[in-house]
Amino acid sequence: MMKGMLFADRYKLEEFIGQGGMSLVYRAVDIRTGHSVAVKILKSEYNSDKEFLERFQREAQAASMMSHHNIVNLLDVGVEGEYRYLVLEYVSGNTLKDIIRQKGRLTWQTSIQVAVRILSALQHAHDNGIIHRDIKPQNVLIHADGHVKVADFGIARMTNAFTISKGDTVVGSVHYSSPEQASGTVVEFPSDLYSTGVVMYEMLTGRVPFVGDTPVAVAMQHLNDMPPPIVDFAPETPASVIAVVMKAMAKNPKDRFQSAREMADALLQAKAGTLDPEVLLTQSRAADAPARKNTRHSNENKHPSGKTAPVKRNTHRKRAKAGYAVLTALLTVAALALLTFGVIAIFDEVANRVLAPDLSDCTAQDASNMVKRSGLIWQQTDVNSDVIPAGYVISQMPEADTAMRQGDSILVTVSLGPAQETMPDYVGTTYETASTKLRDKGFTITVVRIVSTEPIGTVVQQSPKGGSPYTPGQDVELTLSGGSTIVPNVSGMTLEEAQQTLGQSGLVAGDPLYAPVEDSAQIGRIIAQTPAADTQAIVEGKVIVTIGVEDTAAFRGEISFEMAPSEGNRTIRVVLVENQGEMEQHSEVYPAGNSGTVTVPLKSAYGGSMICRIYVDSMLYLEQSVNLVKEEP
Repeated sequence: MMKGMLFADRYKLEEFIGQGGMSLVYRAVDIRTGHSVAVKILKSEYNSDKEFLERFQREAQAASMMSHHNIVNLLDVGVEGEYRYLVLEYVSGNTLKDIIRQKGRLTWQTSIQVAVRILSALQHAHDNGIIHRDIKPQNVLIHADGHVKVADFGIARMTNAFTISKGDTVVGSVHYSSPEQASGTVVEFPSDLYSTGVVMYEMLTGRVPFVGDTPVAVAMQHLNDMPPPIVDFAPETPASVIAVVMKAMAKNPKDRFQSAREMADALLQAKAGTLDPEVLLTQSRAADAPARKNTRHSNENKHPSGKTAPVKRNTHRKRAKAGYAVLTALLTVAALALLTFGVIAIFDEVANRVLAPDLSDCTAQDASNMVKRSGLIWQQTDVNSDVIPAGYVISQMPEADTAMRQGDSILVTVSLGPAQETMPDYVGTTYETASTKLRDKGFTITVVRIVSTEPIGTVVQQSPKGGSPYTPGQDVELTLSGGSTIVPNVSGMTLEEAQQTLGQSGLVAGDPLYAPVEDSAQIGRIIAQTPAADTQAIVEGKVIVTIGVEDTAAFRGEISFEMAPSEGNRTIRVVLVENQGEMEQHSEVYPAGNSGTVTVPLKSAYGGSMICRIYVDSMLYLEQSVNLVKEEP
């Protein structure tokens, strides 16, 4: 394993997370920021494999083109020795596959929430010309706070690629592959929507739609078979939700939703109870039905024998001529009438005929203006949407370019944005009360304690504040009263004496630090403490003391690091790790604005390679191996 390696002098590998077909994934710490990142490393045996190198490069290229809150974002790319790597956003949580295994299946409401976020990520990818081609629960990460992230664009294809070989099209996991992937034909955007439909089927039922003894057997079912009915496994699922899944899983790409946004809109309408499943079924039937033309047939009146009837001579020729004249006049009038009415009808058709405008990606105001300029009547309905920003058009009926007549109505659905409730105000309540109610609502909680005269455990602040909007499942920070006590002066005491004195003030002595001293009277005595004496601290807070030890350091070294400018003062502390304890080497407050290279001399009774840690305002900033050598006499 590669744990402990440092990539680009910045990313230290901390923990092996897992591996895929071509790469290893580690959780690492960015030592410049202290943040966790994921480092994806191409397995060394594939360094000379052109296909795997291209796939790895393709993932980097695809990820670099996107930045979206539902996509695992790319942070860095590089080569460290023989290793090619990507640095990605670290998501602390589980895969959707893990969650389905744990829970058996998900509720239809939760399934919609997850699917809409997958579709939001896909719409962003598709807008950038990228087809994922491997949507499956294993590639959907659920953060501990509930956020959904789509990962692994390793086999993604940019639609502007010059050529796509046949062998390159049969990719993805067979249980989630679209029929066109299974048949080896070129895939387009609807392929990702088919896979999303399969993922949603699995969320609802707890099983994949098609199973078989071999991948080929599963692929053939994708091509030819219908999945078992969802109601057999999840009878509570609304018909409208099932209709959306079935349309997404249509065998013919043309019968599916034609964009991720369209599918997300349908799911949101199904969740709101405003989607008629028959509408989707009717659309599917219309797509399958062959085009039919209406023909009109005219019949000629003929003599039963098929011959022209003979005309009898009339001895009253004048009367006949008069009859012909009247008939001719009547026919002329009729012809003129028909011509007049035809001209009027044609004029009416040409003058009043319009095509429904395309309102996609428009604000409601711009769309309304377009509709009115077309001579149509604007009718608006508003719904919440987690995908479409507030004030923008979600859908229209009829669709763009549909033939209409001026005065017809066009129904436009406009987004209200995500559904939001207001945060209850828990300030003044106890932590037990606030935490119970927040967890019942699905929130995660972060606790901060501060010095306060309020009773210990009382909520004194919260974020978001009471009355402000929030997103379900987000993190809520509760600031609790830690009480208040004065830190006593323990300088010059032994550790045992200090522990007793601190305990009398409601404080606790933390793990001590040690520092060499020249004055033998200070050996075994406390020479420094944090927080300082006579300052306020929370009850049961820790006080870190530094104890003097004999200066037996015979080994010397140094460490250098870059200090960036800051707006406020910073306390920088440097320690060496000795016998699982920290030996302080340097502690100093640096004024605001100070920057540049800082070099700190190190000394110890031990030689060789040792761990040196640098803390900035009590937060670990850098951990690095240093080499200490024996001091020359």
